[in-house]
Amino acid sequence: MSRQRYTEEFKIEAVKQVTERGHPVTEVAARLGVSGYSLYQWMKRYAKPAEQRQQGADLQAENRRLKAELKRVSEERDIFKKGHRVLRQRVRLRYAFIHDHADQYPVRRLCRIMAVHPSGYYAWRRNALSERAQDDQRLLGLIKHAWLESGGVYGYRKIHQDLREAGETCGKHRVARLMRREGLRSQTGYRPRPGGYGGKPAVVTPNRLDRRFDVTAPNVAWVTDITYIRTHEGWLYLSVVIDLFSRQVVGWSMKPRMTTDLALDALLAAVWRRKPQGVVMVHSDQGSQFSSADWQSFLKANHLEGSMSRRGNCHDNAVAESFFQLLKRERIKRRIYSTREAARSDVFDYIEMFYNPRRRHSTSDNLSPVEYERRYTQSLTGV
Repeated sequence: MSRQRYTEEFKIEAVKQVTERGHPVTEVAARLGVSGYSLYQWMKRYAKPAEQRQQGADLQAENRRLKAELKRVSEERDIFKKGHRVLRQRVRLRYAFIHDHADQYPVRRLCRIMAVHPSGYYAWRRNALSERAQDDQRLLGLIKHAWLESGGVYGYRKIHQDLREAGETCGKHRVARLMRREGLRSQTGYRPRPGGYGGKPAVVTPNRLDRRFDVTAPNVAWVTDITYIRTHEGWLYLSVVIDLFSRQVVGWSMKPRMTTDLALDALLAAVWRRKPQGVVMVHSDQGSQFSSADWQSFLKANHLEGSMSRRGNCHDNAVAESFFQLLKRERIKRRIYSTREAARSDVFDYIEMFYNPRRRHSTSDNLSPVEYERRYTQSLTGV
């Protein structure tokens, strides 16, 4: 078997593994496949003198020290960049900053930059939340529950009313702060229609309502209108009848076509539901469904008095327009209906399960339409 020869470069690098990197001779020899005797011979020939080795060791130590110092300075710079605003805040906020960045930087270094003592930080971590913060967390849970129950549409004012009814004594600004911190907000929707201040009076029926939307009792004045809902099957048309006293939807109908029957079915549902004893004013726009002979005959047969907006003036029927805006903003805007039946079911859920029994109205003392009428009845009967 011929004797294996190694280049001078190979021998020098093998010696460096022992002299500079500090690996044991036996380990280096085993890895390189040479004998320990050969490696010792190479070390005698190629190893640096002791002084040079010491200089190299000193240089490496200095490099390590400088690298550590550079790392420390860089970390302190980064900590200050991220937390310089926190330095002006309360101690608890600085503790929270340290806690959030403890997985990136040493805790003692963070404490030094934040000008707090490590023992104070560790004591805070054992009991991080003050009594006020703990109560905020409890209150936030109630706020989330009320917000979700509203379908994610309530703002802080109506949430505050829900909490007050539940027995909480918090202020509305505290509710606003907690909702803002958690990213909870009211559902915003479509821009108002431009214009709508002019228009010609109706020929069929005069404008008897004349924007007098505040009435003092149920079944005095109703407003009605029609809107459309997009589905993958096509349009679904919705007609509603709203009592101006409580803003309750007292009648509704949904059909795939916008015919007179659509408006008549909604009005018939309102008559069946309310069974009015006296004459009720029914206000609408000048659509063909409301100016038809069938509509006028139905009004006369059921002791209803017609009223019509000026043509092209949406403000004359603002209550119905406002309801449709709420419906689309709070429910339809966030849905994609595959069928008319799916849209019909969701609109029913909004009107009968949320809007009438639960949704608060500023015009009704921040009560739902059903609750507002119940309290009105109680005030009359004294029960």
